Amino acid sequence: QVQLVESGGGLVQPGGSPRLSCAASGIIFSRYPMGWYRQAPGKQRELVAGITSGDYTNYADSVKGRFTISRDNAKNTVYLQMNSLKPEDTAVYYCNTLIPSGAYWGQGTQVTVSS
Repeated sequence: QVQLVESGGGLVQPGGSPRLSCAASGIIFSRYPMGWYRQAPGKQRELVAGITSGDYTNYADSVKGRFTISRDNAKNTVYLQMNSLKPEDTAVYYCNTLIPSGAYWGQGTQVTVSS
């Protein structure tokens, strides 16, 4: 059974630098791409960052230069380091993977950027 469990969200001041984590189980983690998505109130879910099994990364234009995605295959965990947070980064952040049997999502973690 595939499980993705996010952690690390919360209330953050503008300019803050939290790190989100997503622990995966039920998959051979190192073989598959991982992604972070977010969904703000009233908006569609959007891709924030992705990382392939070969560590190739891609980012949404809105977060380039501020966010960094990385993975630790020994810990079956993908991270999202977020820097210079802005109020518009407020959203529920979801971890995602795509394996042969389909796409899987975590339960999401709320990140609220406010002073």
